[in-house]
Amino acid sequence: MAETKDETTVDNTELNEQETAEETIEETEERVIDPNLTGIQLFFEKNKKAITYGGGALVLLIAGLVYWNFIYLPEKENEASNEAMWAQKFFDIDSFKVALNGGVNVYTADGQKMVMGFEQISDEYSMTKIGNLANYYAGICYLRTGKFEEAIAKLKNYSINDEIIAPLANGAIGDANLELNNVDEAIKYYLKAADKNNNDFTTPYFLKKAAFAYELKAKYQEAIEIQNRLDKEYGKTDIGKNAPKEIARLTALAGL
Repeated sequence: MAETKDETTVDNTELNEQETAEETIEETEERVIDPNLTGIQLFFEKNKKAITYGGGALVLLIAGLVYWNFIYLPEKENEASNEAMWAQKFFDIDSFKVALNGGVNVYTADGQKMVMGFEQISDEYSMTKIGNLANYYAGICYLRTGKFEEAIAKLKNYSINDEIIAPLANGAIGDANLELNNVDEAIKYYLKAADKNNNDFTTPYFLKKAAFAYELKAKYQEAIEIQNRLDKEYGKTDIGKNAPKEIARLTALAGL
């Protein structure tokens, strides 16, 4: 019995020594890095374990991003575009309630379908450019149907920095505030609209609106300053050409 015990002890000791030796060899191999390696190869060798373990997750992440950007979003963008086309048709003929809420049936090449309104498009396709643009159109629909607070909320959701639509969205927020008698807010957004993209169309148009809003508050000096800007910077436009007359009228009102 004693001999068997001794043999077992010897075998276990040898096995443990062998495992320890193998671990030492592995650790030594991991520590030995070719000194000639540089750049990404050196980084890979130093971080081989982390890269190996994290590689699967990274591949999944990249695959997900590729799918989202090149498959899912384009499909949703196309769907949104098809829906917005019908809402736009009703918007163009001033059917603002239908353009906003949809709910009417139309005939298409694929058969009968119910039209989505800009409100639903902006919600269901919010991650797309068309969905974002639908916020602007929904806001205008609310504005045209007298729902001014809803118009402001929707127009503020429009976030594309477009050279034409962005100034118009800010200007429409100004219009809605003016309807609500929030004159100071109206002035703020008219000036924001005017300076969003300086050009001969939107800038003088919204400067004129800001001057009018200042006049409503009897702030004639501020209105005169805006008319002076119109005269100096946009004197060749139709609005700018009328600035000298407006300056004279406002000067008389102010008693200057």
